[in-house]
Amino acid sequence: MNKLAILLWSTALDRPDLAAAPFVYAAAAAALDAEVEIHFAGRSVRLLVAGEAAGCSSSGRGGRSLHEFMQDAARGGARFLACSMAWREYVGDGEATIAEFSGQAGATAFIARTLDPDWRTLVF
Repeated sequence: MNKLAILLWSTALDRPDLAAAPFVYAAAAAALDAEVEIHFAGRSVRLLVAGEAAGCSSSGRGGRSLHEFMQDAARGGARFLACSMAWREYVGDGEATIAEFSGQAGATAFIARTLDPDWRTLVF
């Protein structure tokens, strides 16, 4: 089976026009029957907070919401994993998460994917 781990490092809500791309790639990989993980690091963990990505349009002309792109990837089976350090830094206690949130996985988990010959990785 093909496996793809995507790291969102510089992807953030302040540039939703750029933030949709990782989810397009994740959905495409899932459509090709790949196992897909999306690792959210830094400020990108805010995308996992309920309502945040839903309120961001992918284009200045009112395109699809960022959350809709995320849902496409999730429907294909992509797992959404948050860095635990970033979560503590950027997400407040009690903030609700989107339904697609799969849990936490730290930097070591993503590095393990990069070192595993069965996995391919992308960084955004």
